[in-house]
Amino acid sequence: MLIIIEYMAITTLQRGTEEHSPTDLGTAPTETGLEPRTQSWRPAERLRAIARGRASDPAWVRPALLVLLGVTAILYLWDLGASGWANSFYSAAVQAGTKSWKAFFFGSSDSSNFITVDKPPAALWVMEISARIFGLSSWSILVPQALEGVAAVAVVYATVRRWSSAGAGLLAGAVMALTPVAALMFRYNNPDALLVLLLCGAAYSTTRAIEKASTRWLILAFSLVGLGFITKMMQAFLVAPALAGAYFLAAPTAFWQRLRQLVAAGAAMVVSAGWWVVVVMAVPAADRPYIGGSQDNSLWNLIFGYNGFGRLTGSESGSVGGGTGTSGRWGPTGLTRLFGSEMGSQISWLLPAALLLLAVGLVMTWRRARTDRTRAALVLWGGWLVVTGLVFSLAQGIIHPYYTVALAPAIAAIVGIGTWALWSRRSALWARLAMAATVLATSAWSVVLLDRVPTWHPELRPVILAAGVLEIPKLLGPLGHGIHGQILLGSVLSGVGAYVSVRFLVKYFQTRTLTPFAIYCVLFGAASIIYLSVK
Repeated sequence: MLIIIEYMAITTLQRGTEEHSPTDLGTAPTETGLEPRTQSWRPAERLRAIARGRASDPAWVRPALLVLLGVTAILYLWDLGASGWANSFYSAAVQAGTKSWKAFFFGSSDSSNFITVDKPPAALWVMEISARIFGLSSWSILVPQALEGVAAVAVVYATVRRWSSAGAGLLAGAVMALTPVAALMFRYNNPDALLVLLLCGAAYSTTRAIEKASTRWLILAFSLVGLGFITKMMQAFLVAPALAGAYFLAAPTAFWQRLRQLVAAGAAMVVSAGWWVVVVMAVPAADRPYIGGSQDNSLWNLIFGYNGFGRLTGSESGSVGGGTGTSGRWGPTGLTRLFGSEMGSQISWLLPAALLLLAVGLVMTWRRARTDRTRAALVLWGGWLVVTGLVFSLAQGIIHPYYTVALAPAIAAIVGIGTWALWSRRSALWARLAMAATVLATSAWSVVLLDRVPTWHPELRPVILAAGVLEIPKLLGPLGHGIHGQILLGSVLSGVGAYVSVRFLVKYFQTRTLTPFAIYCVLFGAASIIYLSVK
């Protein structure tokens, strides 16, 4: 994955920046981002327009996008039947929904409507409609999930492309499609596939809303978050602060107008999330199935307990809290959780790169105008990544590694936007150094992840590390000529040092004590004071 993405980053961004000079950083390609429509198109002209894309785009952009989506579809659909019924818990609910409209609406596990699943039914609705049309089979259940994945890749591309270059959008789409946990969950029948698609749609709608301070687009964005709630409840709300923060920061309208618009959007989110809850709770308990996952047949108990705050505290029924620095049923909690053995191989391949690019991008755009779009995009996707990542890292209740698919769009978008921003400034030394550091960090971390499974293609580790190291002189430009030896030696030494440091810190974080780290800080601080005093 690293080699493919590295190649795309160089080739697509090299082409994509031909349409944007460095001074265009953070501005939309056109006022609306769309080409004017003609009054009437014949079918042949429509097909040519779909194949060609925007008239202002280079000829390679639309074919590259179609190839990306086509390859993603093949990746997600290939041998899909091998998954069988996938998660039989949800497959049984789909079967029930094909036999009973009551089971369809409530999300019942059985057609006799004895009990519901422990999630809202929106994700089931999509699969049940497919099964009603095409007949119940593993394909009719799983194909909608795969198509939701392809659609999510397309939405991530469109969102990043709107304010950045086509190359940035393609890179973001490729990262999204190739993220291991995404390739897994878009071939499975858990609710996460629809949730990710809805949240990507919310990010796109927020992007459109920011452009012209559009109330309509902002309400649509938060309505999609509300629909995410009746897909997987409280998890959908984790992106709301990022969407609201980006809009409040960058929308080109007055302070009070932005505030009123966000209040209206919040109301829309409550309505889109709450209508199903109100209907269910209005039905007498004797006339509906038992609310699965609740302790008292109450949807409120499911929302705020098992699927809500209980996930954070570990107090929900059936949960075994992770406990700070301990290895419970759901794995060790803490800031290193996303990099650990449970989740690291699923989501963290490009997480160091995303965090580094996010930090550099925010520093780069810090002093720009309030409405700067590059910074707004980084706030949106960065807020999504940080808030969701922290919740997943610190939650002591039930959490599975596949939940991290919700981080894939944010990581993909930040990698695309950040790489494009730095490439657009590649004439500056600091930008070249930042790109080199990103490539080196990604290569080193990939080797660490691969080293956790020594028997799986061991030849990849030296290849990936060498590919990353050998690209550094190219990224450094004139400074990189004739320094391959120094780069190689420095990379090896820094890689070994980083690996030892990470293993040391992880080991001590797991022991639930920071005493050795505190001693190190005191000794190093004292030595520094003595050194500076003598000097």
